[in-house]
Amino acid sequence: MATVRDAHVDPELLPLLEGFPDIPLNAETLPGFRAAMVDMAVLPDPATHPGVTIEEVSVPGPDGALRCLLFRPADGAAKGALLHVHGGGGVMGLPEMDALRNVALVEATGCVILSPDYRLAPEHPHPAALEDCHSAGAWLASQAGQFGFPPERLGVIGESAGGGFAAALALLARDRGSISFACQVLIYPMLASPGAEAAATHADNRIGRHIWNRDADGFAWGCMLGASTGDAVMPPAAAADLAGLPPAFIAVGELDLFVHDDLAYASRLLAAGISTEAHLYPGAFHGFDRMGEAAVSQRFNADLLDFLKRHLG
Repeated sequence: MATVRDAHVDPELLPLLEGFPDIPLNAETLPGFRAAMVDMAVLPDPATHPGVTIEEVSVPGPDGALRCLLFRPADGAAKGALLHVHGGGGVMGLPEMDALRNVALVEATGCVILSPDYRLAPEHPHPAALEDCHSAGAWLASQAGQFGFPPERLGVIGESAGGGFAAALALLARDRGSISFACQVLIYPMLASPGAEAAATHADNRIGRHIWNRDADGFAWGCMLGASTGDAVMPPAAAADLAGLPPAFIAVGELDLFVHDDLAYASRLLAAGISTEAHLYPGAFHGFDRMGEAAVSQRFNADLLDFLKRHLG
């Protein structure tokens, strides 16, 4: 375990860095990263969350049945609903990895949460993952009567690449007129492809040093987009028109590789007339909220819950 020395990092977050493997992400190491995520993605014991049920469901997807995890209040109708999109750079991850957070969100908000096991790149480049998420969101919207939530209280939430997919899904749903989202929650979202990021115009040597760096980001975008440069909704930062999108919550640490892109996107949303709540957390890097005991993570969680309760009832 390496000792991390970075005067910019919140000292309470250092244990998270010291426990993170210092291994580059590339084609050779990707299988190992995927396997490690599967090993760590264990659902919590049901006895620890009696107020929340977790079940695996299959919903109609663009390429057959789509596996999802469904989190529901155990005591009756949901107050609202969230489509959750997991992170992992679009190349790894699965819905189980965020089970603890989703359980906590159900407990705190009374919402039902659906988290799709979307297809991963490079085996399935864009738009496979986004179309999977769109299918999951459309199914969740169709189940408002079944789960008891008002149809107008459906939001989308995601972290990292999942935040990028959530932003792209809000754009796609607007353009198709398919899903009416009440809000979009973008947690340190991955919004801009390499070379197009806001930081490309000014060097900031403090960002992207921990957890997710430029090399990992370039590899992941290359896998997701392949030879393509994207389309009207992906990467979201390249979208020409942000008008007509749902209210947004954007959260990012000041040391995150994505900090300038995320704040630039928040500014563009505001300019387009979209109600936008942006939070910048000092001393925080990518994935900082995994260190739940840290005061900065607790501030983030409080901000997140406040936004969700206001927008999803």
